[in-house]
Order: sequence, then C-alpha cells, then structure tokens
Amino acid sequence: MDQKRVGMFLKTLRKEKNITQEQLAEKLNVSGRTVSRWETGVNMPDISLLVELAEFYEISIPEIIDGERKSEEMKEETKNTAIKMAEYSKNEVVAGKRKIASILLSVFGILVILSALAIFPNDSSWGSIYAILGGIILTIGVYLASKLIFAKRVSRLSCILGCIVVLFSFFLISDYVAVSQFNQVPRFCYEKIYSGDDKCDRVECKTLFYSVIWENPGTEYENVRIVK
Repeated sequence: MDQKRVGMFLKTLRKEKNITQEQLAEKLNVSGRTVSRWETGVNMPDISLLVELAEFYEISIPEIIDGERKSEEMKEETKNTAIKMAEYSKNEVVAGKRKIASILLSVFGILVILSALAIFPNDSSWGSIYAILGGIILTIGVYLASKLIFAKRVSRLSCILGCIVVLFSFFLISDYVAVSQFNQVPRFCYEKIYSGDDKCDRVECKTLFYSVIWENPGTEYENVRIVK
C-alpha cells in the first residue's frame, strides 16, 4: 500500500467536496492536523474512520486503500466487513477498560475492608460502615468482571450473590472470633441496649445470630460474653 498515493487521493476527494481540512476534521471529530497527516501520507486513518470517509466521499474502502477509483459503487459485503471490524475494535477497547475498572474496584474494595477492620476499634460504628462500603465497592468490581467472563445473566447474578455471601460470612466469622477469642465487642451489631447504674456499666449488643453482653466497658473489670 502506497501511503503517499492514498494521501493524494484523499486530498483530491476533499477538494472535490470543496471543503477545507478543518471542515473535514470537524465532521470526523478529529483534529485538522490529523487530516493533514493523512493527506501527506504520514499516517493512515484507522478502520472506523475509513468507513466514515468511504461513506462521506461515496466510494469504497478498497478504492481508498488503493488510492484510486475502481468501481461506481461500494460493494456491500466489503462495507459490512469493515463496519464489523470497526465494531469489534471498539468492543475490544470497552472490554479492556472494563477489565481495568473491575481490577481497580476489587483491589480498592478489599483495601477499604481491611483498613476499616484494622484501624477502627470494634466498638466504633465507623469500622462497620467503612467495611460495608468496601464490600459494596468490591461487589461492583466483581460485577464488572463477571460481565467479561459470563455471557448469561443468570451466571453473572450467581457470581454477585456468591460474592455477597462470602463477604457476609467473612464479616460474621471475624466478628465471632473477635468476641469469643479476643474479648472484643461485635463490630456488626444492629442494636445496643445500655443498662446499669449510669446506663454504661452494661451494654447488650444484638447481632443477627447471637447477643453479646459487654460489662464494665473501659475498666479493668471489662468483660465480653456471648449469651445466645
């Protein structure tokens, strides 16, 4: 393929249309410099732009590539092939961006979860809030990844549900271990009931599957126990 010849042909076609490089660039959403580089043979238009150029100049793509007119009308099969190739190229770009986004969101979600569990004490509600937020971010990342892996919607939904179940189990088990092994209050409790002489000597923390009694918080006699 002679790029100089192609460039001269594109220049001739543009002049036949009686438009400037800037006007053509505006129609194709490219810069005027890009059009200039085509017409001087420095660069060639990509596949998607070849389709637009062929339609605009009312010629065939093979004619552009050969740098001369050969037929009176574009062959439909050649045009469809070029369109499909352009669509495939765009889909590849979208898939690549989606893959990067899924990886970044998944990693960021995991980091948020681990940071929330490591930084905030168990009796702070911020720890559970940020951990759940991290879980949501991670789930979005898994959803984007599932769209690349699974074609069926049912499979994607199963993947998301599996992620939610794993996260729920992780939060539940980590909470239970913290209570039973490290004498800490549960992080993920939906209600706290304060009682005692000054309403702070005894705290009942209710979770979905058990309740925890937190006695004498902040003192040397502090004790945490599961009651059911």
